[in-house]
This record gives sequence, C-alpha cells and structure tokens, in this order.
Amino acid sequence: MGAATPGFRVYFRDMRRLSLSAIAAAVAAALGLSAAPALAKTPPSHSSPTGAAKATVRLYVRDTFFVHHRTIDVARRPIVLQGWVSHFEPHQKVTLRVRVGHHKRTLRLKLRPNKGGRTGRFGATITAPTPGILHLKVMHAASPRLSALHTSRAIDIISEATSDPLYAALVQQRLLALHFYMPQSGVWDLQTELAIEAYHRLLGRGTSSTLDPATLADLLAGRGRFIPRFPHNGRHAEGDLSLQLIALIDGSKVEDIYPISSGKPSTPTILGNYRIYERTPGFLPDGMYYSDFFIRGYAIHGYDPAPNYPASHGCMRLPISDAISAYDWLALGDWVDVYGTPNESI
Repeated sequence: MGAATPGFRVYFRDMRRLSLSAIAAAVAAALGLSAAPALAKTPPSHSSPTGAAKATVRLYVRDTFFVHHRTIDVARRPIVLQGWVSHFEPHQKVTLRVRVGHHKRTLRLKLRPNKGGRTGRFGATITAPTPGILHLKVMHAASPRLSALHTSRAIDIISEATSDPLYAALVQQRLLALHFYMPQSGVWDLQTELAIEAYHRLLGRGTSSTLDPATLADLLAGRGRFIPRFPHNGRHAEGDLSLQLIALIDGSKVEDIYPISSGKPSTPTILGNYRIYERTPGFLPDGMYYSDFFIRGYAIHGYDPAPNYPASHGCMRLPISDAISAYDWLALGDWVDVYGTPNESI
C-alpha cells in the first residue's frame, strides 16, 4: 500500500514473521552481494515507566550497496527498511522519521508479532527523491507497556554523475558482480565504458557506452546473465556472435565477459568447437595483439580498432586494453566454442 507524500514515496510492507536469527542470516547473506550491513542494537532508555517491558530495536536496510565502507544508493530507487524489536507488546507503534535535504517525512508503523509472539517487527519501503544524506530515525516513546526505544542510521544517496567517484565505484562493482571484465579503478574510464557497452549487448539493447536510467536500474538490480552452452568443456571460451561477446568460463561459472568484433560478412568468423593450438604474446606484424589461435588463422586477439560491429577478417577481436587479461586466463588446449549469427540481436 503506497502513501503519497511530497518528495518521498513510502510503501508499507506486510513483512514476514522473522526471528532475530533469520533476519541476521538474511543480512549476512546480503553482505556477500555488497548490501548494507545492519546497525547494532541500541540500549533501552532508563526513563521508561516502572513495569514497562524493556526492549531494544534494530533497523536493517535492504537493496542498498556498500562502497568504500559507506552505505549508498541512488535517488528514486526503492529502499526496503526492516525493523526488529526484542519484545513485542500488542497495540504499539514506532515512529520513523526520514529526511534528505529539505524533504522530510514522519511515519507511524505498527509493531507486528514475529513467530512465537515474543519479538516484533515493522517495515516500510521508501524512495529518496534527491541526492544527499538520507537520515533514518526510529523511536518509540515510553508507554506503560513498552520502554522507550530509539535507533538511527544514514545512507548516502549519491548523484549519477560520472565525475562522482562513489558513482563510478558503484557501477564498476555491479558490472564486476555480473562478471564483466572490470578493473576497479574507482574512476569513470575506458574500461568502465567498454563493460557498459558489453552489458548493453548482453541485454540486447545495442552498443551504447552510456548508462540510461532503465539500464542503470537493471544493473543495480543485477539483471542479465551470460548462460554457458558448453559447461562440459571445463575452462573454455564461448564466443556468442549474436551478442558480439566472448566469455571466459570455468565449467558453468562465467569468469569474465568482453565485447568483441567478429568477422565482417565477407570474411565471417568460423562456427564450431575448437581447441587453442598456438599462443603468441605481444604484437604480430599485422597488428594482432596477444593471440590465441584455435583453427588455422582464426584467433582471439586484441586489435585496434575493435569496433562495436563485425569488422574483422574472421578472428574475434578484443579491445587492446582487454587482450592481456583474456590471454593470461586462456591456456594451450582450452576449448573455444563459437556460435550465433552476427547482428542477430544487437
């Protein structure tokens, strides 16, 4: 159920019944995906009325990211809040105060019992309208039945400017999580744009190296996967000419994805399953750079240019800056599986 508010969008959640251990386990699992960590519990206030149940409160955030030891997100993206109270009393509410810049909102959230009825929970989903520090504060005034509670935390809502190091680091982190080759320089650079271009190809959205709002939303949600077709080939490379991508794969685990330029219509890239039979580091006289030959003169290699369309004499060209990384991963005898039709879906 949504609540229309100036600036903030707020959604009240029908939360599952969760024990503290279940919440902690979920947060621990999320940390592996760079989600924000939980805030430590706050001690109960000593100003509670005599006879009121003593309790503590914890506030968790989901669907945010952890970059450079900071919890961050971008504006206009839903953030899920989940709260846990160590003692449940019926008919109690907590106050949630939300503020970013001049945008403010105060909510009253009903406590609901977790399984067993001893602990309680509350929750909401908010969307920050603008960059800035998003301040979250949860309070419960002391009542005859429940002690005073309070906890707070802050989230950096960052701009989507490529000059912002936090934004660059976030984009690079999420591209790397989807297995695109991405040295995490922390600045918006050529490698970032090559990986964004490869991500557009994977989604079938052309070859742009800029992040439009829809593609950014998909990236932050972790959408898009390169699906291996030959997991039985162990450590191998798969060239998907339909997507103009090559993936380095260990069994069924994708390690790195790169954009390629395959053979132009008059000199198409050969399809089939082959093994690397010769490897040549450095430059060859014709400009091929760090080459892995898999049949006759066909190779995976760096070349300048490696445009965003099929242009080679039959090889799978990599951008020069990607070539050494791919060469270092591959080995003599590795399978190279080539399939698809150029320009089929990009």
